[in-house]
Amino acid sequence: MKVAFVGLGIMGKPMAKNLLKAGHELKVFDIVAASVAEAAGAGAAAASSAAEAAAGAEVTITMLPDGPDVEAAVLGPAGVLEGAAPGSIIVDMSSISPLSAQKVGRACQAKGVHFLDAPVSGGEPKAIDGSLAIMVGGEKEVFDKVSPLFQAMGSSHILTGPVGAGNVTKLANQIMVACNIAAMGEALVLATKAGLDPEVVFNAVKGGLAGSTVLNAKAPMAIARNFKPGFRIRLHQKDLRNALLAAESMKVSLPLTSTVQQMLMSLMNNGRGDLDHSAIVTFIEDMAQAEIRKPA
Repeated sequence: MKVAFVGLGIMGKPMAKNLLKAGHELKVFDIVAASVAEAAGAGAAAASSAAEAAAGAEVTITMLPDGPDVEAAVLGPAGVLEGAAPGSIIVDMSSISPLSAQKVGRACQAKGVHFLDAPVSGGEPKAIDGSLAIMVGGEKEVFDKVSPLFQAMGSSHILTGPVGAGNVTKLANQIMVACNIAAMGEALVLATKAGLDPEVVFNAVKGGLAGSTVLNAKAPMAIARNFKPGFRIRLHQKDLRNALLAAESMKVSLPLTSTVQQMLMSLMNNGRGDLDHSAIVTFIEDMAQAEIRKPA
């Protein structure tokens, strides 16, 4: 397929490369010239704007930090909608507010362009190996047309409802992940303070009911003090903020989400916003004056 890709960050760059590996024709744009040059070196064509990237593409994918970025890239001057032809498809794979996704979807519909919101889960490692979980909102016919692209980037892609449903599903995912990391932090800080080896505790519990993909991915990072970002604290804070705003609009109380979002805000204020979200555990460590690490 002829595909345009706008947004070559930590996630977007490997996703674009996986589309190239699958044999799709790719034109790319990013405001960071070095990222465009790297993708071009892997076989993509370079564009000087989002509109130029979208011109002639059957499908344009956007992968950007937040809703305002998506709205600017799609709806703004020299944006995707300026270049997208009627009948083409725009797929936003960013994690944004469902309301923002629906706004972009309506603008696309007015121009005769199809739209899907399709946020992903899995962070940089799964973006690299093409095993992302992709949560999609939109029409089934459009979803089916884009499925070959999803297969190149993810291990699963599920249509969850109309436009906006993909991001509601992603917010639900982000709530579970953040609360899981926070709970893991409390558990391993307790174990460490009690004089136990947190790695032994992790190995003891991971096969039981407390075991999870989050635990398996993030506990070893915390124990090794490896907070190199696969998914940054500040981006997870943004997702929880969007979850709380959506919940407020529906009069849904999310007390655990609110608490963890405040932890993330505190970590950002302490200069840790660009660490991996596994560094949520450091908030618990600061309170306990105990660090999760193997005994000396």
